[in-house]
Amino acid sequence: MAISPMALALIGIGVLLVLLALGMNIGISMFAVGFFGCFVAYSLNGLNSSQALNAAFIVFKKIPFSQATNYSFVVIPLFILMGQLCYYSGMSSGLYDMAHKLLGSLRGGLAMASVAACALFGAICGSSAATAATMGVVALPEMKKHGYDDGMSCASIAAGGTLGVLIPPSTTFILYGIVTGESVGKLFASGIIPGIIMAICFCITIAIIVHVKPDMAPGKMKFTLKEKIVSLKGGIPMVILFVIVIGGILTGFFTAVEASAIGTVFSFIYLCIRGKFSGKVMIAALKDTVKQSGMIFLILIGAYVFGNFLTVTQLPTTLATFVQGLEINRYIIVLVIIIIYAIMGCFMDSLAMVMLTVPIFYPIMIALGFDGIWYGTLMVMVSQLGLITPPVGMSAYIIQGVAKDVPLSKIFKGLAPMVVAMLVSIVLILFVPQLALWLPGLIS
Repeated sequence: MAISPMALALIGIGVLLVLLALGMNIGISMFAVGFFGCFVAYSLNGLNSSQALNAAFIVFKKIPFSQATNYSFVVIPLFILMGQLCYYSGMSSGLYDMAHKLLGSLRGGLAMASVAACALFGAICGSSAATAATMGVVALPEMKKHGYDDGMSCASIAAGGTLGVLIPPSTTFILYGIVTGESVGKLFASGIIPGIIMAICFCITIAIIVHVKPDMAPGKMKFTLKEKIVSLKGGIPMVILFVIVIGGILTGFFTAVEASAIGTVFSFIYLCIRGKFSGKVMIAALKDTVKQSGMIFLILIGAYVFGNFLTVTQLPTTLATFVQGLEINRYIIVLVIIIIYAIMGCFMDSLAMVMLTVPIFYPIMIALGFDGIWYGTLMVMVSQLGLITPPVGMSAYIIQGVAKDVPLSKIFKGLAPMVVAMLVSIVLILFVPQLALWLPGLIS
């Protein structure tokens, strides 16, 4: 008995999940399932084995070349290189010092400063892993010196690190925009206010915790007005870079690709001004950029091949039509998708999860009348949950690698209130979409 296209698509998704569970690379897994899935799908459509294999090989040859040579994809390595240059220039230390001086007078101020510094560094980095690792090295020794609880210290940085994927420039937003065709500039703009809201929720959570348990953080620190004003110079380069890159996109002065190039040049100039430029630094920055870009491009190419397979089986269209015909409130569908993301995030890397689910869920959201920019923002926010929840919890593992003397169980325990704070910010964006759509609406 012949397999229906829908059944073939579900089998393909099942095989992909098994491969991921076995630890196979997400890009290679999606590529392999997509290629063989296309072969079987073409065979079911009436082609003989030779013709189906040739058709599958056309996909095999066409998609990698077309995607790797796509001009708009230049934005990926350029933004990554920009973040690397900012990292090696020592910009993170200045950001933390500024946040420390401005918030240190509050109880739990150092933990709040860590969150704020992560948010600021995320505005120039675009990677949650890099944000958590960088700020962990800078902030953890400072909090330990002042007697902060290890669980709170690690949790504040691990949670703050997740902001790197939401506050632009964000690699996840770039990939989402490429796959769906949504404007990368508008996606960047959509993450600014939700990112600020989430950072505020984290800080409020810290304030509540230290109010209930004062022993979690020492007393308030005192800084003079002069010290606070002088500390502001540590944030000036970040502000200038953010205004140039994101401001230029918002005003329509240049595109996301042009913004990535200009931001990279500014970061290089700042690296030289700081006296950090050397052949060793440039080789390290370029090496890290190539490694991260290669990983992302492999995932992107695999996602396109897998998406082509799903398109051939018509799974996205069929599901969108089916969901559209259900006589239930569309927000219930959104809630179900959020739950699916939350569960998948406990077992799967956020980038892999996004690339796997977007071809399936995006058509459903559009069919239900939701805005693609809003859905992308909400999806990125929900995917952040997986970064701080076990058993994957990549951000927690990164911090544990920096604070080797702190048990992973203590870090996850400290992250529990942060998960609640993250859920509160997600609910706000879910029921007040304009929080994510106001800034993108200003872009023509």
